[in-house]
Amino acid sequence: MGWAGTRNGQLLRRASADFDVFLTVDQGIEFQQSLTGIDIAVVVMVTASNDIDDLRPLLARALSALAASPIGQVTVVRA
Repeated sequence: MGWAGTRNGQLLRRASADFDVFLTVDQGIEFQQSLTGIDIAVVVMVTASNDIDDLRPLLARALSALAASPIGQVTVVRA
């Protein structure tokens, strides 16, 4: 996609052009970035780490959140 080095609000704006939902493990995103004017929903997976063994138990909840998350809002998925 050629997005290497794209960060923060610019990343969300670029993603909103092609995607409906942004999935992340960045727990600070809702405090660091404003979603005002950005047409994308954000789903944050909260785990002990971003290791796949920690993320795997949240996958069912994350899939549900991906389908139901409102545009312009952050949805948090926890164990």
